[in-house]
Amino acid sequence: MPENEVTVALDGGVAVVTLNRPGRMNAVNDALRAQLIASLDELNRAPAVRAVVLAGAGARAFCAGQDLDEAAAVTWQQIVPWLNRQRAMYQAVRDLDKPCVAAVQGVAAGAGFQVALCADWRIATPDSRWGQPEVKAGLASIVGSYLMTLHVGHTHNAQMSLSGDLVSGQRAYEIGLVTELTAADALTGAALARARALAALPPTAVRLSKQRLRAMSQPGFDEACVAGIRAQLECYADGEPQRVMAAFLEKRTSKEQGQ
Repeated sequence: MPENEVTVALDGGVAVVTLNRPGRMNAVNDALRAQLIASLDELNRAPAVRAVVLAGAGARAFCAGQDLDEAAAVTWQQIVPWLNRQRAMYQAVRDLDKPCVAAVQGVAAGAGFQVALCADWRIATPDSRWGQPEVKAGLASIVGSYLMTLHVGHTHNAQMSLSGDLVSGQRAYEIGLVTELTAADALTGAALARARALAALPPTAVRLSKQRLRAMSQPGFDEACVAGIRAQLECYADGEPQRVMAAFLEKRTSKEQGQ
């Protein structure tokens, strides 16, 4: 398993955690997922770390979602443990007792969109791209649609969950998915400044506030994860995700071979 799918750099009391698969737009695979969970758990237990910044390597994406090479190889027998590992990744972000700032440029879609929604603060560029494109891959929009209920109303949720279309960072900010906007060349500085400001707050008050926010949404999150497993089992039984992803991978291979 590659060891650098996630990198961690310390900047004073702020840990910068970077999803590090730029060649695949930081898409989530088992190695990245496991390393992100382990890194966040370690940082959560480190007294010197007072806040976390989540970022993606390169300018193309924060995280383009689930790695389709992995998803296309999943059989229905593997879906439950696979989705439970995905759930553990989101929970690792939710479980942080320290402020978490997501710094987003490029694409934040699917699993990447959901990771960002689990953070406390989302700073993005106006031209970043946000969305829940699962339906276009033959998958039901379940966990992502639940997480959106914590930020937007039903109209915007239905529009994004059912169309699978991505919206700009500007639009995401207007409807409440993004906390603040900044230019691309100022993104890292803005995320660090916000993280430092949050890190300077009394840590016990922050920890207890975060625990309360988590407790208020945990039952709904747990129910959505169980519903997601049921829904994706049915989708995979139908065969639609396999067909859609196989066509996409064939098209990508043909394009790469033609270069």
